[in-house]
Amino acid sequence: MVKSMIKENLEKVEKKIQAALQKANREEKEIILIAVSKTKPISLLQEAYKLGIRDFGENKVQEFVEKYEQMSNPEIRWHFIGHLQTNKVKYIIDKVYLIHSVDSYKLACEISKEAVKHKKEVPILIQVNVSMEESKFGVSPEEAEEFLRKIAKLPGITVQGLMTIAPYTENGESNRHYFQKLNQLSVDIKRKNIDNISMGILSMGMTGDYETAIEEGATYVRVGTGIFGIRDYSERK
Repeated sequence: MVKSMIKENLEKVEKKIQAALQKANREEKEIILIAVSKTKPISLLQEAYKLGIRDFGENKVQEFVEKYEQMSNPEIRWHFIGHLQTNKVKYIIDKVYLIHSVDSYKLACEISKEAVKHKKEVPILIQVNVSMEESKFGVSPEEAEEFLRKIAKLPGITVQGLMTIAPYTENGESNRHYFQKLNQLSVDIKRKNIDNISMGILSMGMTGDYETAIEEGATYVRVGTGIFGIRDYSERK
């Protein structure tokens, strides 16, 4: 029952992605769907994998590591999308495909230190708090360029673009201006040609607003509920 629900949900999401791409006159290869699998049992991730999903997003280090070990598969790209504490970086540094949520110089330094230790180049995104909500992490749009220039000099990390978490909504239109603002910021930074800084990725848009995000230039959308259904936090301690 649940398995067919995931298949059905995925088909709906993919249809909506196609429609948004068409509306924006963009190509399929320009967007990657991340299945946000936090709080979901491994069986549902395996089902999504069988249905073609290769990008999974987690936001808690312990859960991420457990799932990584249970689904050890070189084809899977694991995205860390939650707030990352500096003392937890060492647990994910050799497992993660992309860290979306770098929001402080201290965190960037820790990722750099662990990356050098593991002889790795770790791709990261800078989290920008476009909506300036107090409950959200991220640098302000005004601070973003200075922040980028500072961390661009750190070894072992490469900045691949920007990420934002827009306010929760079921009406994507209400978040359009936030996505436009992040896209414009990305364009402005790209023009500066800062060494070790690429603006190839825009990670924005979730279940309630990913279609709007795609129309405004998202290259990664992070969809959880839209694929796996409503989260039941009571199942986890």
